Amino acid sequence: MTATAPEVARRPGKIVCVGRNYLEHARELGNDVPERPLIFLKPPSALLAPGAAIELPPDSSRVEYEGEIGIVVGARLRHADETEARAAIRGVVALNDVTARDLQKSDGQWTRAKGFDTFCPVGPESPPPGDLDGLTVVTRVNGQERQRGAAREMAFSIPTILAYVSRVMTLEPGDIVATGTPAGVGPLAPGDEVEVEIVGVSLVRNPVVAAAAR
Repeated sequence: MTATAPEVARRPGKIVCVGRNYLEHARELGNDVPERPLIFLKPPSALLAPGAAIELPPDSSRVEYEGEIGIVVGARLRHADETEARAAIRGVVALNDVTARDLQKSDGQWTRAKGFDTFCPVGPESPPPGDLDGLTVVTRVNGQERQRGAAREMAFSIPTILAYVSRVMTLEPGDIVATGTPAGVGPLAPGDEVEVEIVGVSLVRNPVVAAAAR
C-alpha cells in the first residue's frame, strides 16, 4: 500500500457525497435506487484524520458508520464526460460518511445529520488503480466486519458520478467525492473503534467517544 498521509489542515474546497448508490443499502433503509445520482455535501470542517476520535453529539441518539470509496479530484472538472472524469482522478481514500440517522429522518434533509465536526474520517491517499471497478470497501467495528462492497456493484460508476457532479458544480483539485456505502450500516457507541478500508489502497481507523455537552 503506497500512500501519503492525509493533509487534514489543507481541507478540500468541498466534499460531495452520493446517497443510495448500492441497491442493498437503499433497500435496508426502505428506499429505491434513484434514477440519477443523489448528491449532497458534507462540510470540510467535518474532516477527521486517522486515529482522531469521532464525537457522538448529544443532539443525536443514533449515529451510524458508512464506509465509502472516496475519490480525490486532481484536475478541474466542469461539464466533463466520463473519459475526462476518469483522467482527472488524483487518488483514492477510505472515507467514513458518519451519519446521525435519527436526525436524517427527522430533519427531512441531510445537512445536520451529515455535517457534525468529526463526521468525515478520511484515510491516506493512494494513486487510482487501473481498474476502478475492482476497488472494494470494507467496514469493521471492534474488529468485526460489518460492510463489504465492490465498486462494480454500484448503481452509478465512479466516472459516471464525477461527470454528473461536474454538470452541477465545478469540481476543483483537492475536492473529495464519496461514492456511496454498501449494505450493513449500523450504530456506533462510545468505546467503539471503527475502521474503513479500501482493500490494498487506504485505511482509516478511529475511536468513538461521546462529545461533551455544550
